Amino acid sequence: MERLGTGIGWRPEIADAVERMPGIEWVEVVAENLCSGHLPASLRRLRERGVTVVPHGVSLGLGGADRPDEGRLTALAERAEALGSPLVTEHIAFVRAGGPLTASPRLEAGHLLPVPRTRDALDVLCENVRIAQEALPVPLAVENIAALISWPGEEMTEGQFLYELADRTGVKLLIDVANLHTNHVNRGEDPAEALAELPLEAIAYVHVAGGFERDGVWHDSHAHPVPGPVLDILTDLASRVSPPGVLLERDENFPEAAELERELQAIRGALEKERGPAAPACEPAPARARSAAAPAAPTAPARQRLALAQAALLSALVAGTPAPEGFDRVRLGVQARALAGKRADAVAKVAPELPEILGGGYRTAFLAYAQRHPMTSGYRRDALDFVERLLLGGRPTEGRTRRELREWWLERSGPAPRSARPGVRLARATREVLRRPLSRR
Repeated sequence: MERLGTGIGWRPEIADAVERMPGIEWVEVVAENLCSGHLPASLRRLRERGVTVVPHGVSLGLGGADRPDEGRLTALAERAEALGSPLVTEHIAFVRAGGPLTASPRLEAGHLLPVPRTRDALDVLCENVRIAQEALPVPLAVENIAALISWPGEEMTEGQFLYELADRTGVKLLIDVANLHTNHVNRGEDPAEALAELPLEAIAYVHVAGGFERDGVWHDSHAHPVPGPVLDILTDLASRVSPPGVLLERDENFPEAAELERELQAIRGALEKERGPAAPACEPAPARARSAAAPAAPTAPARQRLALAQAALLSALVAGTPAPEGFDRVRLGVQARALAGKRADAVAKVAPELPEILGGGYRTAFLAYAQRHPMTSGYRRDALDFVERLLLGGRPTEGRTRRELREWWLERSGPAPRSARPGVRLARATREVLRRPLSRR
């Protein structure tokens, strides 16, 4: 695997600081935030300096029951080619459920959710990874995720699951040590055991990030400093293998550049920390980690079983349906609230006018809306649906705020640019509402 060195997640908010940081050998960028034909000037300058840029996808849902969407794969491939990247990365997660396999409405999580570590899920994941590998122009690496919840009836540990995935597909691994720490706190999983079971030669690079603990639950926020236990896991990993690259992730609450540089220095220190002789890499026993006769592709019933299980879980999290049997209902409630809060924050980012118009009432109003209306498409559509529900429900009642909100919706509700004539605008907006199914009105 190509050596990457020490890097940082490139975000527009810290683009200038990243360009000036000493010792940055590569950056990672969220693939869905890029347009391959119009790269940000900062990324172009970094590339001209020889800094490697890796696109990091968040929406493929390789762990979902459906096969990967061709359009999303094409977009990821275009970004890899535009950036001249040596590889692309995604997550071992599902992000949507429902649809034809379950004869139920499609639901979007807006978040990376864990797949069950079962044979069915592994078979589906392996085929989905192979489909993605064939569609991408460069190697693929997949990341272990953080989770608040555990699936009942799992058949493998995380290390065993990752080992067999890499063994059967040849896919590279992006190991997030912060996620190992999260799963240690939230699910009682031993990070050292997971590291001992990994195929260390498959590691493409490593993520390091911060979070916070509240009421015994660790939240992988990417908005807080990297804690000591995460650095300790990084040191443990470095004692077993020299990772080709290590990257600091920060997505929110960006500190001054000097603080980011101190975190990068702490990461370098954790990699170089003396821990005595390197521990030998332990391979899982063949009977536990490898299938004697792994199927070439999952059967249709396996995909359907996984689809039904994932749809039931996601519906409980975003639509208020009963918790599936075997899940911790309290922990599901924590996850549901976290998803709703993340959704409110995401809508506020794509439609920043809404918190300005609604003021302090925005979040309360959105969370009330989210309790009864799951997300079925992207965040921009979600913002429009939220405002539509408010207006049709006679809210807000204050005249000026309602007029501003109505103007915002009229401006964005149709496919064509808004006419300068108020009568035309109103007629178009009315037609837009009437065209929608009653279930959405």
